[in-house]
Amino acid sequence: MTGASDAAAAAAGVANGLLIDGEWTAAEAAFDVLDPATGEPIARVEDAGITHGIAALDSITAAAPGWAAAPLRERAEILRRAFDAMTAQREDFAYLISAEMGKPLAEARAEVDYGAEFLRWYSEEVVRPEGEYRKSPDGRSRLLVSRRAVGPCLLITPWNFPLAMATRKVAAALAAGCTAVIKPAPQTPLTTIKFAQLLLAAGLPRGVLNVVTTLDAAGVCAALLADGRIRKLSFTGSTAVGRLLIGLCGQNVVRPTMELGGNAPFIVDADADVERAVEGAMTAKMRNMGEACTAANRFLVHRSLADDFTSRLAHRMASLTMGHGLNADTEVGPVIDRAARDKLGGLVADAVARGARIRTGGNPVEGPGTFFEPTVLADVPTDSRMFSEEIFGPVAGVTVVDDLDEAVQLANATEYGLVAYLYSGNVERALGTAERLDFGMVGINRALVSNAAAPFGGIKQSGLGREGGREGINDYLDLQYIAVDA
Repeated sequence: MTGASDAAAAAAGVANGLLIDGEWTAAEAAFDVLDPATGEPIARVEDAGITHGIAALDSITAAAPGWAAAPLRERAEILRRAFDAMTAQREDFAYLISAEMGKPLAEARAEVDYGAEFLRWYSEEVVRPEGEYRKSPDGRSRLLVSRRAVGPCLLITPWNFPLAMATRKVAAALAAGCTAVIKPAPQTPLTTIKFAQLLLAAGLPRGVLNVVTTLDAAGVCAALLADGRIRKLSFTGSTAVGRLLIGLCGQNVVRPTMELGGNAPFIVDADADVERAVEGAMTAKMRNMGEACTAANRFLVHRSLADDFTSRLAHRMASLTMGHGLNADTEVGPVIDRAARDKLGGLVADAVARGARIRTGGNPVEGPGTFFEPTVLADVPTDSRMFSEEIFGPVAGVTVVDDLDEAVQLANATEYGLVAYLYSGNVERALGTAERLDFGMVGINRALVSNAAAPFGGIKQSGLGREGGREGINDYLDLQYIAVDA
């Protein structure tokens, strides 16, 4: 299966409806899902309104007591069966992700592998609940501390990793004993729908997970949060939208987990292995065409290595093959839509106007589709838009620094704090530098930090809470303390 003609075929077999209480339900309206490589529709999905959202909430509220009381092993086995099924359907999921999101097949396969790992990880974590038995200091009582499901959840996922972001949230919620409504991005709803189909086939009881696709995300999600029955919100998306959602959570004291924007620095120290740093830069920048909150945004390179690093990076970027994600030789797919492509052009133009030099690329590619050339700019000034805004595309800007102190100061000079990367030949100095970086995650001589077993998340305006690891399930659990007379 290759090329644009097969994008619609990749969507075949995906349910057409809203998943409410175990049934695929029609709405009064629908919208097209577009292939970003061609701009052509590949499927239509239902466009939910507020009444559909409330019906989904009714369903998960009714299902919540039974699912919270389900034996831990029962939950674990459902998640494990889902992992096995997703692994068996790897190619189907990969083709679907590539068709609706645009990423090359190799990266789509990697996303399936990564997404499936959350199902396996939480199938193992669910049977290891944390709790404590303590004696009161005065010896008069016993203190029991346990965790229990927080309750019905609203999960909002982005378009850039339509499977992994869904499994990361859903697997943790289900493992904790929570029921959930998931609202996928309208650009990429098909992968989430297919995932829900897989969970139902794996034995998930009706009503435990509901799927609501909509173009009115603001109206539907606001209504759900205002209802009073949602007890937990998990959102991955922009910081601007995250701020609004945090405000809505405050009205009913809904617990928020927020995975928001990033402005990741990529620091190359004077003693770094340049070739290794360039390899890391290609991963940190070009994973998902740069459309990732973890993408390297600001390359802060020591003056002694800057020319060599920039030349090698530009050569590697220029050699990448652009094309439809379903083509076997494609290394760079389209960005998600025209607005994203136009933003990249604006960022490049602004940097050049302020003194940056284009070393390769720099231009949008005329249609069909929404492609932008892999781009490297040298001498990017710190007052340029691309130094402070999230780029979210295949554009890398290099800024020269004179020492690690300057690199750390520039790296921390942002409202964001998701992830930072550091390449150095001295591990001890690198560890000390990592402790000075105001970021929730740091990769040292490593450009891929995502791992189902690790707590993913940021600080400052990059988010609240963590996903993945043991910490991820705890975000869906309430603490309960019981005092018992001795």
